Amino acid sequence: MAVRNRLLSAATELFSRKGYSATTTREIVAASEVTKPVLYYYFRNKEGIYLELIRGAYAKFDALLDTSRSEKGSASERLLRLSDQIFSLFMKNIEMARLMYSIYYGPHQGAPFFDFDTYHLKFQDTIRQLVNEGKQQGEFHKGNADDMMWAILGAVNVAMEVQLCHPELGMERKRLAQILKLILRGISTQKTRQEEKRK
Repeated sequence: MAVRNRLLSAATELFSRKGYSATTTREIVAASEVTKPVLYYYFRNKEGIYLELIRGAYAKFDALLDTSRSEKGSASERLLRLSDQIFSLFMKNIEMARLMYSIYYGPHQGAPFFDFDTYHLKFQDTIRQLVNEGKQQGEFHKGNADDMMWAILGAVNVAMEVQLCHPELGMERKRLAQILKLILRGISTQKTRQEEKRK
């Protein structure tokens, strides 16, 4: 298991720093201090180790999305918790995230196909579902659920991209939570009730 993890760790660092196509199997095994047959035993080839990395990262992401749908608490609490968990997972695996961003947004690198869009759409659907639950329970006002979803998702995505490109700006978990609370306050019916009491 330790050898397998060394291979995954070395491949992550090399792929994220050099790109998929520029990284060779020889470099991965050298960085892992193993031989090529060991890599072939665990992953068959460079494509295999790449797909294992991507699938492993998205399996954790997928599990967080599934869990959030059945958790207890208000919609706001669950949205804040999910966003924090997703952001924490991103930070823990930031080199892996860097690789995924380069594959998804960058020039073609010859990497094996992986359906990133399915997971992006599931993230959107999960946030939308939580927003709709908040609307049904009277927690959020009767606005457009997609607009609310994009505001929340936009804040999470910006926080991730700032960490990738400008970590010195200090967009960390606490700051993301503060921004999300502003958004959630804006769609909350609580504010409307307080305004009506003042009239």
